[in-house]
Amino acid sequence: QVQLVESGGGLVQAGGSLRLSCAASGSISNINNMGWYRQAPGKQREFVAAITRGGSTGYTDSVKGRFTISRDNTQNTWYLQMNSLKPEDTAVYYCAGGRIPRFTYWGQGTQVTVSS
Repeated sequence: QVQLVESGGGLVQAGGSLRLSCAASGSISNINNMGWYRQAPGKQREFVAAITRGGSTGYTDSVKGRFTISRDNTQNTWYLQMNSLKPEDTAVYYCAGGRIPRFTYWGQGTQVTVSS
């Protein structure tokens, strides 16, 4: 089994930055696909970004140029650096992991609130 724990959420003003972290433990060999999703109030959970163990990345259009996903394979941790935050980025952010192309494991979520 795999456990994912997020950290780094919080309250920030528009234009500010936050970095989210996701620490994985357990059967890490099951993971070569790492990502972030978010869910705003009243909306469906949506894909934000993903990175493979080999370093290939993908982003949803609304965060391109502002968010950067990265990973530290030795620490079994991946990150989401969020810059130029907007109020519409407010959501609960979830880290996700699995075998390409799926996400099987999920964290508990961390709140990100961007004030205008």
